[in-house]
Amino acid sequence: MQESKSTVLVIEDDVELRNSLGRLLQSVDLDAELFGSVSEFLKSDPPDGPACLVLDVRLPGQGGLNFQRELVAANREIPIVFISAHGDIRMSVQAMKGGAIEFLSKPFRDDELLDAIQLGLARDRARRESEKALASLKERFGSLSPREREIMIEVARGRLSKQIAGDIGVSEPTVKVHRSNAMRKMNVRSLQEFGRMAAKLGLVPEKS
Repeated sequence: MQESKSTVLVIEDDVELRNSLGRLLQSVDLDAELFGSVSEFLKSDPPDGPACLVLDVRLPGQGGLNFQRELVAANREIPIVFISAHGDIRMSVQAMKGGAIEFLSKPFRDDELLDAIQLGLARDRARRESEKALASLKERFGSLSPREREIMIEVARGRLSKQIAGDIGVSEPTVKVHRSNAMRKMNVRSLQEFGRMAAKLGLVPEKS
């Protein structure tokens, strides 16, 4: 399957700067979607692939920092690079605490912006890949029978087959058969990998 193309989303009310940013991104083969306000951005469809948001602090209507807070509250994860002609330390600290990649004061150098965008795209790409892997893991776990799930959790907790058999009232060979079937369905080759998968699924605590 072909990887979805990366997109840079720009919210900037200065038409000249907005168009200039669009040309800059085009010059380095990055797809860009340009918006003059947050409300205009919200009317658009989200990109299918990795994305990074270049966001001005001061905008008509809703400002950039307030929009960042809304995105965080909605658990909408998108890397943000702030740009501002009126930024101060307080704004910068607030933006970075909210998870922003960078806070650039206008005028900024092209390479500063592009470096921050590439970092944002790399982070979003990694996040999407992680979410995809977790979704696949959940799908495989969902294919297990209730008994296989039960035994998988006990194995991940470090319980021996003999102990599990005594706990759930079946023979030890039966536990081993269920364990083998679960490992095959989960596509794992060792009990250690089995345990790591269970931790990723939140079935057992992560080991340090």
